[in-house]
Amino acid sequence: MVKIAAKVRKWGNSFGIIIPQEVIKRKGIREGEEIDAIVLKKSNVLRETFGTVKFKKSTEQMMRETDKGLYDI
Repeated sequence: MVKIAAKVRKWGNSFGIIIPQEVIKRKGIREGEEIDAIVLKKSNVLRETFGTVKFKKSTEQMMRETDKGLYDI
């Protein structure tokens, strides 16, 4: 499996992506062959998957508490 980042471009009434030549050569892809692709939208993937969490304490305060508990700093 190869992971690439690509911009979606309009082709006629459809959208498409460009597969880099390096990947085509490495995988031996030929014109007309079918491939499997996993499509993930880059923005908000973590938020959509895990949701949002609001903490009462700041990240810096939680880090200080963690350091104090682990290292007695």
